[in-house]
Amino acid sequence: MAYWLFKSEPDVYGWDALVKDGKSGTEWTGVRNFSARNFMRQMKKGDRGFYYHSGGDRTVVGICEVVRQAHPDSTDDTGSWECVDIRAVEKAPKPVTLAEIKGEKALAAMALVRLSRLSVQPVTDAEWKIVCKMAGL
Repeated sequence: MAYWLFKSEPDVYGWDALVKDGKSGTEWTGVRNFSARNFMRQMKKGDRGFYYHSGGDRTVVGICEVVRQAHPDSTDDTGSWECVDIRAVEKAPKPVTLAEIKGEKALAAMALVRLSRLSVQPVTDAEWKIVCKMAGL
């Protein structure tokens, strides 16, 4: 299993909206960055990800799961972009802020710290364990 991080503005599509979409999940559409698209192409069904509220919150709020591997993005008319489908798995008992992540020396190389604008990014096994512990998961 691989680990990832998915970013969304909480007022555009927040954690509660993902939960509301249920077990079938939702398409992670609208990604228009080649690196993020290529990461989604690597994802397998069952991979897990942190759900991260960007914008003002800047907080890991839960864990999501890939329920459908890369397929054409239904919001793309060019045929160039792909997406995966994800569903909510578990809300973080203690949301983890970006400031807390940056304050943890062991997370200094995390993509979230280095590539702050990338909307879909990989998370290493070690980073996953640390952030899960910080979140009470």
